Amino acid sequence: MTLNYDIIVVGGGHAGCEAASAAARLGSRTLLLTMDMTKFAAMSCNPAIGGVAKGQIVREIDALGGLTGRITDLTTIQFRMLNRSKGAAMWSPRAQCDKNRFSEEWRRALENTDNLYIWQDTAEEVLFGRDDDNRLRVKGIRTRMGVTFEARAVVLTCGTFLSGLMHCGRSSAEGGRAGDAAAHGLTHSLTAVGFESGRMKTGTPARLDGRTIDFSQLEPQEGDAQPSKFSFSDQTQPVENQMPCYGVYTSAEVHDTLRTGFADSPLFNGTIKGIGPRYCPSIEDKLRTFADKEQHLLFLEPEGRNTNEYYLNGFSSSLPYDVQIRALHQIRGLENVHVYRPGYAIEYDYFPPVQLHHSLETKLADNLWFAGQINGTTGYEEAAAQGLMAGINAHRKLVGQPPLILRRDEAYIGVLIDDLVTKGVDEPYRMFTSRAEYRILLRQDNADMRLTPKGYEIGLVNDENYNKFLEKKSSVESLISFAHAQSIKPHEIHDYLISVNSEPLAHGKKLYDLLLRNEITVAGLRAVLPRLEEFIVGHNIGEEAIEEAEILIKYRGYIEREKLIAEKLRRLENIAIPADFDFNGMQSLTIEARQKLTRIRPATIGQASRIPGVSPADVNVLLIKFGR
Repeated sequence: MTLNYDIIVVGGGHAGCEAASAAARLGSRTLLLTMDMTKFAAMSCNPAIGGVAKGQIVREIDALGGLTGRITDLTTIQFRMLNRSKGAAMWSPRAQCDKNRFSEEWRRALENTDNLYIWQDTAEEVLFGRDDDNRLRVKGIRTRMGVTFEARAVVLTCGTFLSGLMHCGRSSAEGGRAGDAAAHGLTHSLTAVGFESGRMKTGTPARLDGRTIDFSQLEPQEGDAQPSKFSFSDQTQPVENQMPCYGVYTSAEVHDTLRTGFADSPLFNGTIKGIGPRYCPSIEDKLRTFADKEQHLLFLEPEGRNTNEYYLNGFSSSLPYDVQIRALHQIRGLENVHVYRPGYAIEYDYFPPVQLHHSLETKLADNLWFAGQINGTTGYEEAAAQGLMAGINAHRKLVGQPPLILRRDEAYIGVLIDDLVTKGVDEPYRMFTSRAEYRILLRQDNADMRLTPKGYEIGLVNDENYNKFLEKKSSVESLISFAHAQSIKPHEIHDYLISVNSEPLAHGKKLYDLLLRNEITVAGLRAVLPRLEEFIVGHNIGEEAIEEAEILIKYRGYIEREKLIAEKLRRLENIAIPADFDFNGMQSLTIEARQKLTRIRPATIGQASRIPGVSPADVNVLLIKFGR
């Protein structure tokens, strides 16, 4: 056994697991340092993967060769495609998971990955040195048990554990989550060499004993009748025997009980100093912000097939435990509920992500990467995406290859990272479809079309999965070509058009043009056009390829328009700004722009244009300086 590695990944959460797996599979000798080997990628909050925009991220992770999507498929207990009633750009897959099996499958994957080694311990210090140019460079990690590991690169994915402090009413305790100790020392070792840190806060709701819940009083929410899955690979299958979730509402009576604990709430009495997530507020935050609402929707989500534990989504709280319990007993169906553990809030250290390059390597120290909640994000999916990119880029730098940087028009992952390093965060960052300018380009269905070639090129996508991708791509293209070539006569589909309230044909029309109508689908036409059915069956065209082809036909105009806009804006990304440029010497820039540009140091004018406080006039000044 050696204490020297190419890459050390600190933290076994969603970011750390993806980072370690990617780095090792690419060929770097990798050490994953974790506090508890039984909690890899633990679902510390809700037992689900995906959702609006988050589901798109997981599909992108899978397309690049990451593992989150596959492990989700292996442990899914309910699958739903959200926003099906809206346009394809908004469709978002979400899976309820068996959270214990999720961790077990991650452990199985990690323990069977070549070049990947695991050490159970707590990191206490990041070790630094200086290179020949006196540039700060990471050297390794020292642990709580006194072990010093040396490494050429380090990826920090510390989650909520850095100086973690949990709050429940007026009670506080150190910890990274319930039952786990906090990590001390890392923050000091980083701030001591010049890194800026801050505090953030998140929370989680009570966990309930399903044996004491009257489900007959609740509204069941079933999974999709024909569930899909996350991974593009054939190695996983859609879930069978889905478990339901349940909906229920709070009431004015519940709210009155919760308000009795406000004086003891660490959110309201000044105990908590960290910034909380605006888009995932605690129940007490909801009562303050939406004081006029008499009820709030909650969801009971099963935590697994072999447990009675339920997660009460929408009821995150740091109120005193007795107030939480009294309020829960006033909710319909929960009158006799037993609480496994109350909700609590947690504060932790983070490092403003403007201190990072787009590769997620730190600007201050060479060969040091940050990924996950340490960058001020929230959510398993956002963390996993950052971990994957950090692991890829750490390996690529060590072997002398350029970093993999995804553009905003290529992936939600590109939007996520660009937002972090150019805009920073003033609250825990959560991905939404509204954050992306190119939502029609960044759909969940085409993540493989966008990113699988990149995953194959860098070495994370194997030949089997790449060949499957090529087959799907060929199927999509052949079906579209078939639609262009086929002329449909009015009498062939007259009855079908009437049945779907679509105007009958006055003369023949190409199949492609027919599919431009919203109400007409390939599935509907297959039943009335034998030649279409014969073509699909004869060419073995799968459902994913059919869906992809239909979306490309129906949204062609919108897709082409977004591509054109993206191409125009991409030109700004090709105008580089020298790394050592003195913005303070440009008096034609506003004072705020000079300050922001000096702090963030964008690499291109495109990045500069997205920094809050840099106006279009400032961008024009930069364009004149560096040439249109």
